[in-house]
Amino acid sequence: MAARLAPRMTGGPPFTFSYQEPMQKMLSSAIGSAFATSVAFAVPAHAAPIPMTATTAPTVQEAPLRAHLQFLSSDMLEGRGTGQRGGDLAVAYLESQAMAAGLKPGNGNSYRQSVKIAGIKASPQASSVVLEAGGKAQALTFGKDWVWAPGDATAIHAMDAELVFVGYGITAPEQGWDDYKGIDCKGKVLVMMVNDPMPTSLEPDRFGGKGLTYYGRWTYKFEEAARHGAAGVLLIHTDASASYGWSVVQNSWLAERFQLASGKGGSAMQGWMTESSARGLFKAAGHDLDALRTAAENKNFKPVAINAKVKGETRAEVRLIDQFNVAGIVPGTDPKLKDEVVIYSAHWDHLGKQGKDGDSGDTIYNGAVDNATGSAGLLAMALEASKSPAKRSQMFLWVAAEEQGLLGSAAYAASPLWPANKTAANLNLDSLNWVGATRDIGTQGSERTELGAMAEAAAKSMGLKVAMPKPDLSGGYFRSDHFSFAKSGIPAFSIAGGRDYIVDAAASTAKAETYGEQRYHQVSDEYDAAWNLAGMVQQAQFTLNLGRMIANTPKMPAWKAGDALGKVRSGGL
Repeated sequence: MAARLAPRMTGGPPFTFSYQEPMQKMLSSAIGSAFATSVAFAVPAHAAPIPMTATTAPTVQEAPLRAHLQFLSSDMLEGRGTGQRGGDLAVAYLESQAMAAGLKPGNGNSYRQSVKIAGIKASPQASSVVLEAGGKAQALTFGKDWVWAPGDATAIHAMDAELVFVGYGITAPEQGWDDYKGIDCKGKVLVMMVNDPMPTSLEPDRFGGKGLTYYGRWTYKFEEAARHGAAGVLLIHTDASASYGWSVVQNSWLAERFQLASGKGGSAMQGWMTESSARGLFKAAGHDLDALRTAAENKNFKPVAINAKVKGETRAEVRLIDQFNVAGIVPGTDPKLKDEVVIYSAHWDHLGKQGKDGDSGDTIYNGAVDNATGSAGLLAMALEASKSPAKRSQMFLWVAAEEQGLLGSAAYAASPLWPANKTAANLNLDSLNWVGATRDIGTQGSERTELGAMAEAAAKSMGLKVAMPKPDLSGGYFRSDHFSFAKSGIPAFSIAGGRDYIVDAAASTAKAETYGEQRYHQVSDEYDAAWNLAGMVQQAQFTLNLGRMIANTPKMPAWKAGDALGKVRSGGL
């Protein structure tokens, strides 16, 4: 992922959650036979630590990484979907492998941390809801033209709500920006753009310049609308502003969606519409969408009622489920520093199995790159780290439901297994380099803290260079699990693969660039035995090296002066 300075923390209070620790589930016999081969790569759970020497420095091995990757992305795990059988199997596998690698339970005597989640699936065929403009119903098809679901885990809602265009839907006092301008949002559905206002010649750095701030994330839009008491939110999708195509929205919203069961819920309706659908709706209501979007680039913009409504009844299927983060510990060796921890994280979930049994074609979203690679990388790292502990403790954390809005990491941050003020850093892995070894490594986001200088030193020790930072146009810093830790004041970022490929640079670059269109959140994201895993091993090794550097340094790393997230740790927010 990438770095974007100054995320926006002014929209409301941090998340709060509560849940109970469940009984540990028994391991499925199917899992036991399936991963028997990869257990051969693990050390006994109670093996004595090997003293650290030049020859025993933790070195990530390709064989266990490949074995874990192959299994985690196999059809047997059915895409590791949240609330699905495949997700339960993935948790059982990770738990057993953490034990086999010699990790101590991260939650008392359990490797699991419960994450209470509400599963929500819109039922458009049982619903009667329509969009009206100028008094006439618009011919919009669910999935093709728009998508929606309740944001408050309530199965039935009667809707008779006026549509109001609120520009970017942002409230940012430090920018002198308020798209709501005192409007009473109760009973209204807000239509808004994703992303955030563009810089101008007079204000080249507004909202962080060319990159994307947290204000631009769709998650923020829903959160802020709920804080204003809106009945609903409809986001206008464009490939450029969302940084992905409509198919990504479809894949996410046609399937079951999830939110944390505890904490404050969202609006009655949350959803998206295509740009063409929005344009037609606004035209039928007597408005020019492009003219309104242009007006919304000015901080003096005021909300516009657009002579349109959401009318009818929405229905959805709602269920409550238990999901789990998996956590294992390598205890530290220093009498004082062992009470502090470095956390390595990766999300274990993907989009799971979609459709129904008997459907033709591939219905399994295996998520090989995203994020079986990161989960497998953590297992391979843990196997080595357990042999040579560092001064501080090290936690290996596999979090749930990242694809559903960073839910597992948000739940961890709200109820941490290790005190936040004793957590030195979080290093996150989300989609490893599946192409080949590089001369560089991605550390965007590290420059916000003292981790930046440490990352450069770790890279230099491996003969790597830190990749040049680029404007974070897609808001990558706010889209991966490290952000949940950063919001708690913990120095955190995601380690990305490099792009300066060693072997056949042109062909390797071309291969890497196919991921967005041909693999990302598609059934085609499958493991290939022909993959060269040198880049994955390199990325995992760098992460482990940097983590050990943090674990052995006398003082915990700090945020750069003035950073908003640093103020969280210091109690300034």
